[in-house]
Amino acid sequence: MILLRVGKSQLFVRNLHVSVLAASNVPLSHFDKNFTLPYETIQKKVNIVRKRLNRPLTLSEKILYGHLDDPANQEIKRGESYLMLRPDRVAMQDATAQMALMQFISSGLPHVAVPTTVHCDHLIEAQLGSEQDLKRSKDLNSEVFQFLSSASNKYGIGFWKPGSGIIHQIVLENYAFPVSCSSAQTHTPSMVVVWGLPWELKCPKVIGVKLTGSLSGWSSSKDVILKVADILTVSGGTGAIVEYFGPGVQTLSATGMGTICNMGAEIGATTSVFPYTQSMNDYLKATERKDIAAEADKFKELLNPDENCQYDKVIEINLDTLAPHVNGPFTPDLAHPIDQLGQSAKKNNWPLDIKVSLIGSCTNSSYEDMARSASIAKQATAKGIKAKTLFTITPGSEQVRATITRDGFTKNFEDIGGLVLANACGPCIGQWDRKDNDANPATHAFVTSPELVTALSLAGTLDFDPRKDSLTAADGSKFKLEAPSGDCLPSKGFDPGMDTYQAPKLSGSVEVDPKSQRLQLLHPFEQWNGKDLEDMVILIKVKGKCTTDHISAAGPWLKYRGHLDNISNNLFLTAKNAENDELNNIRDQLTDKFDTVSNVARHYKAAGQSWVAIGDANYGEGSSREHAALEPRHLGGRAIIVKSFARIHETNLKKQGMLPLTFSDPADYDKVQPGDRVSLVGLKDLAPEKPVKCVLKHKDGSVEEIMLNHTFNKPQIEWFKAGSALNRMKQVMAGSK
Repeated sequence: MILLRVGKSQLFVRNLHVSVLAASNVPLSHFDKNFTLPYETIQKKVNIVRKRLNRPLTLSEKILYGHLDDPANQEIKRGESYLMLRPDRVAMQDATAQMALMQFISSGLPHVAVPTTVHCDHLIEAQLGSEQDLKRSKDLNSEVFQFLSSASNKYGIGFWKPGSGIIHQIVLENYAFPVSCSSAQTHTPSMVVVWGLPWELKCPKVIGVKLTGSLSGWSSSKDVILKVADILTVSGGTGAIVEYFGPGVQTLSATGMGTICNMGAEIGATTSVFPYTQSMNDYLKATERKDIAAEADKFKELLNPDENCQYDKVIEINLDTLAPHVNGPFTPDLAHPIDQLGQSAKKNNWPLDIKVSLIGSCTNSSYEDMARSASIAKQATAKGIKAKTLFTITPGSEQVRATITRDGFTKNFEDIGGLVLANACGPCIGQWDRKDNDANPATHAFVTSPELVTALSLAGTLDFDPRKDSLTAADGSKFKLEAPSGDCLPSKGFDPGMDTYQAPKLSGSVEVDPKSQRLQLLHPFEQWNGKDLEDMVILIKVKGKCTTDHISAAGPWLKYRGHLDNISNNLFLTAKNAENDELNNIRDQLTDKFDTVSNVARHYKAAGQSWVAIGDANYGEGSSREHAALEPRHLGGRAIIVKSFARIHETNLKKQGMLPLTFSDPADYDKVQPGDRVSLVGLKDLAPEKPVKCVLKHKDGSVEEIMLNHTFNKPQIEWFKAGSALNRMKQVMAGSK
């Protein structure tokens, strides 16, 4: 154990924090025999905080405060203070792990400080079917997979090979346990943890969702989160944890809860949580973790909210009356009860014919999801009909694939024309080789439960409610589908399938070819020079929605996630330019000619010209991908000025040494003209809650001053001064040796 001293009093422990303190002898997982469950440690920390606050705690608070680095002295104010946390583990997927491991290599450390895993799921492109796609992916991505495998082996990281499954499902099946705290957000947050340093998170507010009644018929767990998205919108969960409680919670399956929590990101939530239930106990036992289930039973009080705890906001959903929902298009909070979907489509002139139906991926590919969907497919086969759309199935893991094959579900899907894809993200992340994969912003995409997708694929139209509408059998007769059914867990137990796990040996070497087009070692960003940022040009003023996918597209660009310079060619690729309403066509202020965004940014960088980008509301919503923050910084950006930020992206920008700023008056967005020169002054006095003065110099020579807000705290200001959070961490580590 190595102690790193920071300043005069703060200590960081470079090892698995919980293993030193926890008294339990139950391993964290089958793969982490040297690290034990931290329940006793968490309980002690929670007791310290409860005594300090002198009030009942929500479950969310117990999880967070039970992982505090310093529970006795940590300032705790919901929505205000910044918590220093010690997560139990880190999980990374192959697309983001490339950059994360590059960052770890730059630290010079011999091995990771907490249990860590890499999961190969994003880089497998859906095309022909499971076996062909997996083989093709291994060939196309051999350099990247070899890098991830060798780096994992050398630095003590568990490696889940291509074909093992989706990170969400693998973590749920093997690693997640009640009140566990994992870091899987983006590269830099993960690296803070694997380096052995505390992870910073602004203390979230807690939104309570009270569930009553029970689901029945066509309603499913996904309808719960679709309804929550309808109520809270895509930004309603920003800065908050969504905590589910109430008698309805006891009626949900563990994997159903996983679906709800996973999609919480779509409402901007920090995370989502459920209390410990019997279904969680059953799932732990079914996945061969009975010792963890027994240990959790000893701490039921810890694993549930205190009586009379207070939420910042409460919404209530009656599961008895919850209708099946379909959300979309264009945004996941545009909700339609299934009986209103066809009417909404006609009213808005959306196409009614469905081209493609996709089930699986993420946490929508559990045994329960597949069983309920297969029950619909079996009814169709009995009536002699097949899907009217392309119908694909993505198993969540090798274990799910093997089990549904054994139990006949795969055949049920194939009987109606279904195509089973590899155990990977596939179409969900845009990794889908199809002729019309043209990033067309007019594409109408909807999200709903797997069983409802299966039913809609049989109808071939949005104007279909399986509860009341009929299908036509092969003999011409009319019939209605019965409501889906299926077990939550397989009665015969899970079939683990092929062994796809590589245990680390803490040996070997890692090499990166300097000529590689897929991988690139990182170079530190320059430190701030202590001067104001003056006379910056505006690279682009974005009009309307700007998600992280608009800033850094996925799909075919995933292959460059390990090469910062190459992937930066997709910067703002699909963001709408306010000057001309076009995509990827902006004015170069130095030449007055139009070019692609990345070309103009590279020209500015080569000329030593700093730039800013201007955006609208909830800028950076969607995927947490950190490349959307890395690329602007790499190509010379210094600040992003918008009406409001999605929380994760705002933090990512800070970590890259950027200045994420918001208009004090949102109407000032309209004052900014694409040809303006922008100066940010008084940066030497940058301080928490102190606005930043912005001077706009218009092309006609007139000048306007506006004020900009920020959410920097003192440690984050040090990130800006150091040039990035990684630079600051290296300074901290160097100063403590």
